[in-house]
Amino acid sequence: MEIRILAVGDVVGTPGIRFLRKTLGKLKREKKIHFCVVNGENAAMVGLSPEQAEEIFDAGADCITLGNHTWNQRDIAPYLEDHHRILRPANFAPQNPGAGLGIYDTDMGKLAVVNLIGRCDLDFHADNPFYKMDALLKKTEGIPTVVDFHAEATSEKLAMGFYLDGRVSALWGTHTHVPTADLRVLPKGTGYITDLGMTGPRDSALGVDPVQSIALFRGELTSRFKPAPGPCWLCGAVFTIDCATGRCLSTEQVLVTEEVGR
Repeated sequence: MEIRILAVGDVVGTPGIRFLRKTLGKLKREKKIHFCVVNGENAAMVGLSPEQAEEIFDAGADCITLGNHTWNQRDIAPYLEDHHRILRPANFAPQNPGAGLGIYDTDMGKLAVVNLIGRCDLDFHADNPFYKMDALLKKTEGIPTVVDFHAEATSEKLAMGFYLDGRVSALWGTHTHVPTADLRVLPKGTGYITDLGMTGPRDSALGVDPVQSIALFRGELTSRFKPAPGPCWLCGAVFTIDCATGRCLSTEQVLVTEEVGR
């Protein structure tokens, strides 16, 4: 048996949620998806509210992963305790609310999902993600396991990919919002991409209005970031995994662009 998993890149702002709701159901049907993981940590531009989490689930997500903006919307903390389908990075301090590993029942059997955060130029307060994965894999033995590695440095993501090659079914990177061209199956059978990209305004600087982003880099005073106007796109990838061996059989990049005027 094979399980087909759709991973969707960071949903940015209200436009990203709107476009996800518009496209995800159809995309899952077309790609014959059994399980969908969506990174939602930028749904509020910085962070995710419980209301936005519900919108993402209503759109068709089976699991939501987070990242460095997990705690920017503090009302997400009790929500994490009560909803096992939303994950925060597993290598956050253990006293933090929520969990970073979820094991879910699907039509094709059990699936484990792990959310990790990188430390290079991002979060030095998190535990070492490499050692954390060693501990988590003891809990997922015999279960196909996929990982959302929310990290800044491409080198850290690649190192993690090769470190886990043959030990997990797939690993994808999130956080940098720009889709990379290295989607593939690594030598020992792990599906891999350095970054999925983002879901939200296409003509933007990582989802932000370019006018604001330019002002920031020019050293000018700026207001709170706003999503850019205009059409959206959805970036992600499909991983087809052998349920018996946990090996990734194939990968497919996904890019759905909104038609202007529709």
